[in-house]
Amino acid sequence: MDWTAPGQEEVAPGVHRIPLPLPDDGLRAVNVYAVTGRRTNTLIDGGWRTDAARDALDTALASLGLAVRDFDRCLVTHHHRDHYTMAVDLRRRAGLSVSLGEGERASIESVSRPRRPFQEQRPLLYAGGAGIVVELLDRLKPKPVDKHDYEEPDHWLDDGQTVPLDGRTLRVRATPGHTLGHVVFVDDEARLMFTGDHVLPHITPSIGFEAVTRRTPLADYLSSLALVLDEPDRLLLPAHGPAGGSVHVRATELLAHHERRLAQTEQAVRAGAATGYEIARALRWTRRERRLAELDPFNQMLAVTETLAHLDVLCAQGRAHMQDENGIWVYSP
Repeated sequence: MDWTAPGQEEVAPGVHRIPLPLPDDGLRAVNVYAVTGRRTNTLIDGGWRTDAARDALDTALASLGLAVRDFDRCLVTHHHRDHYTMAVDLRRRAGLSVSLGEGERASIESVSRPRRPFQEQRPLLYAGGAGIVVELLDRLKPKPVDKHDYEEPDHWLDDGQTVPLDGRTLRVRATPGHTLGHVVFVDDEARLMFTGDHVLPHITPSIGFEAVTRRTPLADYLSSLALVLDEPDRLLLPAHGPAGGSVHVRATELLAHHERRLAQTEQAVRAGAATGYEIARALRWTRRERRLAELDPFNQMLAVTETLAHLDVLCAQGRAHMQDENGIWVYSP
């Protein structure tokens, strides 16, 4: 079954997965979950505000005998536009309240201000010796950010907070890594976890691509994977990919992937690659094992910044050393 096919799929009693299309994105779709009750209904994540996504959501809800006006809130896992921007649009259209993790506050404030494309990633790219990637990004013409898409939510969510719905209660767990304020929603009674982009079934989520950058996104992400392993196992309800399977099994696979990636990164340093850009060129990318130059500029940017995140962990573990040489971070064993 194609998980991106339009429509809705009941993945648990009263929980319907609705894939919404993504424009110009390799992920192809994002899952929005309609959680239905006797009197009120809730959406988990909102999607990317486009006419196609709006129509797909309306059509899927209509097949359930519902419309957006029948929902009273949208709980959003993180601030990326494929999750947040339609939530804000739904608030304008139908009055839904929007909730987002407290850790996303700085990013919402930043992204709503005028800024150059990829402004936050540029210093990292230069420090990583990847000025050529900045030049490639400058040739792109990304859509300008509409600051109204990033208006503040109605409610900021704290780690451990409970959110009562109609007929069930969700528990908020902060899972920084993919973004600083990423959260997952846990239904303890039904044994479900809405994982957003924290745990995905087929891919490893990007680390630290957000409006407010930090030096420890991978360390944060690994700690957040350990956190969900400390939770009782749940049914995996991800934002991209089919629903189902064990959160624990997939989180364990993701931890193993990053251990392999750390070893590959360390090997590249020992082989003489010195900057983040050189090390990223020595590695292979995506499940197709592509070279860095085979990726588009956006994904080259993600590759270099993720390489730097892995190098930060290696340095913290004493497996590599970094020295700043005139603004360029140079790594050695």
